[in-house]
Amino acid sequence: MHSFWQAFTSLGDSGFLLPVGLLMALWLFLGKGSRTAALHWVLMFGACGLIVMLSKLAFMGWGIGSAKFNFTGFSGHTALSTSVWPVLLWMAVPHMTQRRRLIAAALGWCLAISIGISRLALEVHSNSEVIAGAALGTIVSTGFLWCHSRLVSLPRGRQWPLIAMVLLIALLLQGRPAPTQDALEVIAAKLANRERPYTRHDMLANSPASPG
Repeated sequence: MHSFWQAFTSLGDSGFLLPVGLLMALWLFLGKGSRTAALHWVLMFGACGLIVMLSKLAFMGWGIGSAKFNFTGFSGHTALSTSVWPVLLWMAVPHMTQRRRLIAAALGWCLAISIGISRLALEVHSNSEVIAGAALGTIVSTGFLWCHSRLVSLPRGRQWPLIAMVLLIALLLQGRPAPTQDALEVIAAKLANRERPYTRHDMLANSPASPG
């Protein structure tokens, strides 16, 4: 069962989804009449990643979190997944009807939520962290699709190279999670002038009440 959930969680790794997100921006930029959409995607996706990073740095450096809700920062896997997968699957079927494109986006959300559940199954995140990550990523993907849902982002046939490159990135990075968390721990400790990063164990140990 562990390997089952690990397979899902790898689809939300930042080492995979950050390159995919940038690739999506490039494809939108190259599409006819979709350069504004490319800019919007870069800004929204970038803001999502920045918020996740700042929440983790705030906790690991200065202990800014919530013992009551067992919250140490947004789940990055869940936030990136709920922002990328719905838009990616929507982009993958540019010449289908509007209804079918939105069904493809809905399938992307289902996959993203499964990735969030995998973080709970692997006991990496708490409920509050996954819910917060899902909310953040859904704001990004929903906002983008709300603005550009009628956009035909790719000329006919151009979605196949995009899909092929996404699959190639997945194959190259399979089983190689990005060292994002380790890097953030080092950065947070240095910024806060701590010997080591603040941890969930520290937060719960210092809390008079058990988390809900």
